[in-house]
Amino acid sequence: MNQSEYFIGLMSGTSMDSIDAVAIKFGKDKLECLGSHKHEIPKIIKKQLAKLCQSNDSSIALFGSTDIQMGVLFAEAAKSLMSALRLTPKNIIAIGCHGQTIRHSPPGGPNIPFSIQIGDPNTIATRTNCPIVADFRRADMALGGQGAPLTPAFHEIFFSHPSLVRIILNIGGIANITVLSPDRLCIGFDTGPGNVLLDGWCLRHQGNPFDENGNWGAGGTICKALLRQLKKHPYLKQSSPKSTGRESFNLKWLEQQLKDNRNHNALSAPQDVQATLCKFTADTITSCIESLKFPIDEIYVCGGGARNQALMKTLKQNVGSVKLYTTENLGIHPDNVEAAAFAWLAMRRINSFPGNLPSVTGASNSTVLGGVYLP
Repeated sequence: MNQSEYFIGLMSGTSMDSIDAVAIKFGKDKLECLGSHKHEIPKIIKKQLAKLCQSNDSSIALFGSTDIQMGVLFAEAAKSLMSALRLTPKNIIAIGCHGQTIRHSPPGGPNIPFSIQIGDPNTIATRTNCPIVADFRRADMALGGQGAPLTPAFHEIFFSHPSLVRIILNIGGIANITVLSPDRLCIGFDTGPGNVLLDGWCLRHQGNPFDENGNWGAGGTICKALLRQLKKHPYLKQSSPKSTGRESFNLKWLEQQLKDNRNHNALSAPQDVQATLCKFTADTITSCIESLKFPIDEIYVCGGGARNQALMKTLKQNVGSVKLYTTENLGIHPDNVEAAAFAWLAMRRINSFPGNLPSVTGASNSTVLGGVYLP
């Protein structure tokens, strides 16, 4: 492997559980995954990120220092993967890094639309000695788009079927769907919370960053009154294109719903809240699928939520006869799909190909995404 032929994708999602790194070789409408790596984010940096994600003013010093620290972590993730696969910078055409989203304020909100991802690409380039492609969202937003989700363009190329209607369901911190139909334009949007509330509540009450297999929540009792209260969130009534984040779904919002819920005293334990959150996540996803008003043949799940057996069971109950799988059945491990998408977006940028889908984001036209940062 002396020639440049691989792209690396780096992804850290709304859950902020780890950095996913994957090395990909692209062919015509196909890909080869050489290997993957999960890189831990230290607790102190997770706390800094959580503070930056809060809807109050955080210091510029915290922003600047965390941006560099995340750049170092992204570089370490890429180098660890390269080392494990015996790759050198000469083998890498480019590294696509989504960065860590700390604020996302799409069109339709109270602010001028913007989206901020940190993880300094100059630091990544210097430390890996590889070209870096980053800042994927803002070109789409400059054209009036949501800047998210960006993965549907990748899903359309690699997961479409000539005769079946498929949904690719990514359950990260926020959940989103891509609808792939032989006779319709590709559409996609954020459905609402994925793991963000489940993980936050579990960390607070169990001291664990996530609910292993959904076991803790599975032992609780769903509170129907609280579930109805949660479903009043205004985002759930918006039409697509739409996108959301921690700004809308967070523990502070959940606490307010518990306070507003007249029957919240009936909750016997935090475990019951966890069970209700699992049902809330599944219901908001399936409500979006049902709103499509046309038959769905298959659903393929990716992201960390694919490992939550309680959530997957509830989803299966909700969708009834629709076949439910993970993307492993399509040849890509659920943990690797998003990172692979950003490797693909890096390839698109290096070749000056468009990376967004206006039918998904609402942008006025398709455009090349991302900036290139050289070592």
